[in-house]
Amino acid sequence: MLKSIAMALVLLTAGSGMRAQHAADALEWSPCPNDKVGMRCADLQVPVDWQDPGGRKITLKLGRLASTGTSEGVALIAYGGPGGPGVAITQAQSGWWTDLRKRMDIVTWDTRGYGAQFGGLSTGLPCLWTRIPLPAFPRNDADFGRLSDTNRGQAEVCRQADPTLFATMSSADHARDMEAIRKALGGAKLNYYGASYAGFYGQAYARLFPDQVRTMVLDGTWNHSAADWSRELEEMAKGNERFLTRFFDWCAANACQDVPATWRALVARADRVPVPAAKNVAYTGGDLQAFAIASARQGRTAWPGLAQAIRKAHAGDASAFLPARGARYPDQATGVTECTDWPRAADRKELDATISRLRKVAPNAGPAGTIATGVLQCIGWPTPVTNPPAPLPKTLPPLLGAGAWGESDAVARAIGQVAGSVTINHDGPGHTLYGANTCARDHINRYLTDKVLPPENTTC
Repeated sequence: MLKSIAMALVLLTAGSGMRAQHAADALEWSPCPNDKVGMRCADLQVPVDWQDPGGRKITLKLGRLASTGTSEGVALIAYGGPGGPGVAITQAQSGWWTDLRKRMDIVTWDTRGYGAQFGGLSTGLPCLWTRIPLPAFPRNDADFGRLSDTNRGQAEVCRQADPTLFATMSSADHARDMEAIRKALGGAKLNYYGASYAGFYGQAYARLFPDQVRTMVLDGTWNHSAADWSRELEEMAKGNERFLTRFFDWCAANACQDVPATWRALVARADRVPVPAAKNVAYTGGDLQAFAIASARQGRTAWPGLAQAIRKAHAGDASAFLPARGARYPDQATGVTECTDWPRAADRKELDATISRLRKVAPNAGPAGTIATGVLQCIGWPTPVTNPPAPLPKTLPPLLGAGAWGESDAVARAIGQVAGSVTINHDGPGHTLYGANTCARDHINRYLTDKVLPPENTTC
């Protein structure tokens, strides 16, 4: 009896692979541009607006690395960004997928809206949005109004280039594109690996199409599936506080015991009078918090330099915080996708309450490095939040998460809603695990191929 069941499962798996192979062959595949690894590309037409399926179409560029063995199915891969060009990244990192390709085809795509200016080959929004400094928190209603007007003005330049595409670049729109890709590849249930921001595409897909998920890996992402968004913001801030606490604990044993108190005094003073860092550049307390969090999460190799930078800034010179790539960072790109995914304050009163709460739960880190800071550029945005955070369906099969410091906690909060799910933790710095951590990669591959999860509390 058991032997018969096992044989049936083998035949079912092989049949899924053959169906996927047949459907993939039905697409018009040809060598990808500038390809050196055997990747073939195809175009898939999808609606620009999934609410109007019969309307205008855009092109998604798909890339495929065929299985080197007998294909048992497809693993759909995305790298986040948002807008990371899946075809080019997979070509550059094809070695990551060597073991998984023994049993599965690797398929990726370039996400809608992020065209040639981002290295993508799908239909792009004909506008190049650039990295600009994070704005300061508005101090009064007039500041809030000016920030709203500034953000809208910057966004309108891109919106007017293609209003419909501009409004349909949320993670939920990418998830609907994923469903079209799944169907075009034969209709077998989805096996998905999403890194970084692409984890939000996965979470959106899980909400929209829970019955079509076979396996789903969320690597190095945050929780876009919280039922209580205010509490999730607090968890983000607490995670950043732990980065700094880890650094301060190290200082306590390494001749920089003065740094915690020096840090708090520095931030308070810089919020009143920004600290000069270079000609025409001065950093607020929030700027310094963002820099310090980024440095602290790099681990021990960065901590001595961070201690020196804090002391130097406390003496009036913040130049040690200057990044090599520019003088006014921290910054971010204008968020055509982000501003449709994440809640933003409706007025200054709501924003002030949020900032006050985060400063209370994270006195050293404050709101820096959280979505509350990131969406300051979304205040006044000309399109609404169309894909807000929402809980995952309970009917999903067990999911697999992975992440380093901070990330694994956030992923666990997301997938912990789904019974049987497991998160792989790396007790150290980093961003995503699959590419660099062979232990995590082996567990992820086994899950994608055989649906076998690692034990709970697995550390790699």
